Amino acid sequence: MSKDNDFVEVIAREVAADPDNLALREDFVTLLLEQDPGRAATELTAFEAHGGDPARVRLLRARLMAARLRTSTPPPAETAAPAPKPVPVPVDEDRQDTGAAVSMWDAERPAVTLANVAGLAEVKRHLDTAFLAPLRNPELAAAFGQKPGGSLLMYGPPGCGKTFIARAIAGDLGASFIHVTLADLLSKWIGESEKAIQSVFRHARAAAPCVIFFDEFDALGGRRTSGGGGSQAMRMLVTQLLEELDGVAGANDGVYFLAATNRPWDIDPALRRPGRIDKTVLVLPPDAVARAAIVQGALDGKPAAEVDVVAVAAATEGFSGADLAHLTTTVLQEAMVESMSRGELVPVTTDAVLTAAGGVVPSTASWFDQVAPVLEYGVDDGTFDQLRAYRVKRGMR
Repeated sequence: MSKDNDFVEVIAREVAADPDNLALREDFVTLLLEQDPGRAATELTAFEAHGGDPARVRLLRARLMAARLRTSTPPPAETAAPAPKPVPVPVDEDRQDTGAAVSMWDAERPAVTLANVAGLAEVKRHLDTAFLAPLRNPELAAAFGQKPGGSLLMYGPPGCGKTFIARAIAGDLGASFIHVTLADLLSKWIGESEKAIQSVFRHARAAAPCVIFFDEFDALGGRRTSGGGGSQAMRMLVTQLLEELDGVAGANDGVYFLAATNRPWDIDPALRRPGRIDKTVLVLPPDAVARAAIVQGALDGKPAAEVDVVAVAAATEGFSGADLAHLTTTVLQEAMVESMSRGELVPVTTDAVLTAAGGVVPSTASWFDQVAPVLEYGVDDGTFDQLRAYRVKRGMR
């Protein structure tokens, strides 16, 4: 048995020993997506049955579809049965997406801005320098021949607020916002996924200024490799996206393309070419200021006995926003159970939060372990400069 299989079985035993640990179940599904999509489907069903968050279930199902597409291979020619001819689906002239209504791409106007993002001063500074400053000064940009628009790839550990930051960027720009996931694009019908991408950009151009945000971008914009029919389908998706980014189907003035990923090393190099998605920003785990604000926000309006959020922030170094949300949910549930047991209100205390925090391993740790060999052995075009500086500052090897 390989070391990878050994590790999978270790995690499987941990899941069996603690079947209600939803965070562990989700991590197990994510691990299996890379190695065994069939088993991942089974574990995803179990994750949903145990009360997994519906939004996470939908996202994991989309990633499972992508994993199956990448790993699928056509049957041998001598045994392959002729594929059934698909029944034509009527397509309205005003909708060229996967069959969803045009309202699927209704653009919203976010009310949040980067001023609503607590802490993360370094991230916001880099965003302003590399991306937002020229967009906030269109006259100056025009004088230097720069068109309104741009693209940015945000990467970093999961659960650190990349989606919230994307909305805040749209708010800063006074732009509309379209949030796209892989589940919105994939279709069993050949060509429909490409039409969906066309539809996203068409609607964004009509709503300009508009931010298009692609979540879990590695699942869509992954490297195009040789292989079976599934790989061909992913190649077609990436090719269509390249055409839209290059403005082949129409001018992209006023269209801002943002993408988020936990695996930037898996993005197809053609998408990272200068003039396409050529700017990056590392979205790190929240700093102490942000952690205190997250905990305070989660406890506001709840029975809490003046919790010292500064002390909690100091004890939760490396926690993601999702880790902190899980922490506060856990202590609130424990206080509720104790209140029901005693027959009186038992508020959350600082000690209760600190005790619970001591039993949590930050989910970001596994991501930093995963990225270490990429930094050591991978080809780096400058994407990881911020990450290298962060690791040196934190004393990581």
